[in-house]
Amino acid sequence: MSHRLKLGMVGGGQGAFIGAVHRAAARLDGDIELVAGALSSTPEKSVTSGKELGLADDRCYPTWQAMLDGELARPADECIDMVSIVTPNHAHYEPVKAFADASFHVILDKPMVNTIEQAEDLVRTVRKRNVIFAVTYNYSGYPLVKQAREMICSGELGEVRKVVVEYNQGWLAEKLEDAGQKQADWRTDPARSGVGGCIGDIGSHCEQLVSYMTGLEVDSLCADLTSFVPGRRLDDDANLLLRFKPIDGAQPARGLLYASQICIGGENDLRIRVWGTKGSLAWHQEDPNQLLVHRLGKPDQVYRRGNDYLCDAAKGATRLPAGHPEAFLEAFANVYAGAVKAIRAGAGAQGPQQFDFPGVEDGARGVRFIHKTVESSTSEAKWTRL
Repeated sequence: MSHRLKLGMVGGGQGAFIGAVHRAAARLDGDIELVAGALSSTPEKSVTSGKELGLADDRCYPTWQAMLDGELARPADECIDMVSIVTPNHAHYEPVKAFADASFHVILDKPMVNTIEQAEDLVRTVRKRNVIFAVTYNYSGYPLVKQAREMICSGELGEVRKVVVEYNQGWLAEKLEDAGQKQADWRTDPARSGVGGCIGDIGSHCEQLVSYMTGLEVDSLCADLTSFVPGRRLDDDANLLLRFKPIDGAQPARGLLYASQICIGGENDLRIRVWGTKGSLAWHQEDPNQLLVHRLGKPDQVYRRGNDYLCDAAKGATRLPAGHPEAFLEAFANVYAGAVKAIRAGAGAQGPQQFDFPGVEDGARGVRFIHKTVESSTSEAKWTRL
């Protein structure tokens, strides 16, 4: 397959933030071409959005169902190869299920779906149809996150003892949903966002980052979710204690996870620190091109993106020479790049493991994490098992 892969998109039309991010990430490496779209839940707006993006008139579809039918009716060498779903959370499951069932490869924004049952069904569908399925937990795409993963998993820090991950934003410190702000409106609506507010929107990134970087899996948690803004129907602040499953008989690691969207001054303040028996490391998303490493009894080190001393995974995720900042869009593009490689290799459902991008199992684990966090926060029990 030497041609550019043909992409269809569901959602992401006029006024959408994440749709533009996906489109930029998809075209960054020149391997993908957006050729079709059902870009809004409003048919007229969907068609108009497609035309504004320069799509052919007969591929500006009014609905995702029309796009699925229309693309299936095309010759195999003309129809889309993959579909990107970038709708609000409640509108993920039906189109994802339908496109995967029709054997189209899928790129899906997080969190994957709204219920554990839906997530488990998608896992079964992906395995049955043997399609590539990527979930855009984009922070695992940063080069120095991959470097940290290599160092931790190879034992450079020893046995992991403690992990602290935090994600602080301040944009929802006021009740923007009452002012008609589109992103705030759906993210704070249980019918569209799901059971979790802040914990689903950004807390799910924290869980995936810990899992990806350390290989640890949450065994149980103790959660406190709060809605600080009066009248808000979903949490805007989350504080969790974590206990991880033991690895190879070692003392189980402990963790702290806190996420908030009412921390005034917080922009996109995602940080992670990992402590082991031999050393520790720290990474900050707002300064993503450096990784701080501390080894027991040795001088501190700063690893910088774009240098030859980094591991192959970190170098493979790098596009620019050292000193030329790479960040959010490039990390997003690395998820797309991994999926493209998997499609071209015919890797099927094993693509995420072979080509290093988040897959359907990661998405399903994230959905379970969100639900168990909400369950813990409303329970009188101290610990909730996952």
